[in-house]
Amino acid sequence: METCKINIDVEQTERLFPATNVTVQSKNEGLQKEERPPADGGARAWFVMIGSFFCNGILFGVINSYGVFYNDYSKTLVNEGVSNASGKAALAGSLAMGMTFFISPVSGVLTDFIGIRKTTFFGGLIASCGMMLSSFCIHNVALFCITFGIMYGLGGALAYTPSLAVLGHYFEKKLGLVNGIVTSGSSVFTIIMPYIMDALIKNYGLEWTLRSLALIASLIMAVAILFRPVKKSMSIQKVSVKDVFNLSVIKNLKYIIWTSVIGLCLFGYFVPYVYMINFVEKNFSKQVDKKLPVLCIGVTSGVSRLAFGFLVDHTRVNKILLQQLAFLTLGVLTILLAFSVNAFSLLLFICLGMGVTDGCFISLLGPIAFELCGRDGGAQAIGFLLGICSIPLTLGPYVAGLIYDSQNSYFLPFVLAGINPALASFGLMAIKCVKTREVRQTELHPVEQQRSLNKEAEN
Repeated sequence: METCKINIDVEQTERLFPATNVTVQSKNEGLQKEERPPADGGARAWFVMIGSFFCNGILFGVINSYGVFYNDYSKTLVNEGVSNASGKAALAGSLAMGMTFFISPVSGVLTDFIGIRKTTFFGGLIASCGMMLSSFCIHNVALFCITFGIMYGLGGALAYTPSLAVLGHYFEKKLGLVNGIVTSGSSVFTIIMPYIMDALIKNYGLEWTLRSLALIASLIMAVAILFRPVKKSMSIQKVSVKDVFNLSVIKNLKYIIWTSVIGLCLFGYFVPYVYMINFVEKNFSKQVDKKLPVLCIGVTSGVSRLAFGFLVDHTRVNKILLQQLAFLTLGVLTILLAFSVNAFSLLLFICLGMGVTDGCFISLLGPIAFELCGRDGGAQAIGFLLGICSIPLTLGPYVAGLIYDSQNSYFLPFVLAGINPALASFGLMAIKCVKTREVRQTELHPVEQQRSLNKEAEN
């Protein structure tokens, strides 16, 4: 097999495969360099965590709150006589979510080549430009889907991946806690962004709302300045393609089953986020706060991510079974949304439960990936999973919009969105029926194998 000389980010490798002391030998220089583990604290480290928190919050706060924008945008399209207005208005938001996950694997590779800071900066630039251009494309659905859906989603992906990767440069023992805090940023911003967007739309209209969001997205470029890796990449020996792309991941039948089921479960996941505001407006009195259900999902989702992250770290709970129960419960609750008409208290209770299940299954994605594929395959397993997830997250809301246009009711879209994860969750039971070779958690990464060879040569 052909080999190619590449630059490998030693720090990222150490984040995934920690060791007390790291010794890497450059083929060209024949030198050795000893790396120290992350400091797990310090002013700069905590500023990096805060920056990652805001990066996550801005990106997903806007996407998760798209329902506020959708409510007015769909009305605009209806008034202009656009056919399938609900589906087309929803497509832009679902494209943004889908692109963020679809490009995440590519973003990880780009981060290795040009660095964390540059990748984050370019991501913020593209996201901000996409949002600004969207303000001039309100009346052209196709262009709006490109600027808001594809450009903002692309920028979000380029900023999202390095904002998580940089945490490993500054934290090791506290990485689980820090990761939970950072990912809860999306929940916090999901709570506040609906109110900000609603106020902007009422006072300044859709166009200036998008321009204001472009200004907010530009803050990601400022955050990127904080993302300076504490260790530099080094050029090491020639590495074969099979060492860069872990083919054992896609040959792992348990992982394939798990990824496929997750993809099926997510077809209805984003539907409530997109249509909740419009659902409340059409089925409840004007006195109720139509943004409150989304707020409830955001609050309990953030708390749930921290709680289940702690539970998984400190107990021997069956992660796959727990995720299966989360998807089953999420499906049932989504179906119940269709029956909550004129019962606002019931709707809020359902949304609180949806937030808990949302935080549960999200917090388990990483741990399950590493459990099924081991340390060597865990990172790429997550990347492949995010790419697969982009398909249902993009198609689900669009199909739900088409159904709404034909039925003029959210009953069937919500029922179908709930049936999907409820039934698909049982597919996770197939993982227990598969007999595969046990993943060696201690299997050495190619870089670690080279270290072992170096030590043997010294002896």
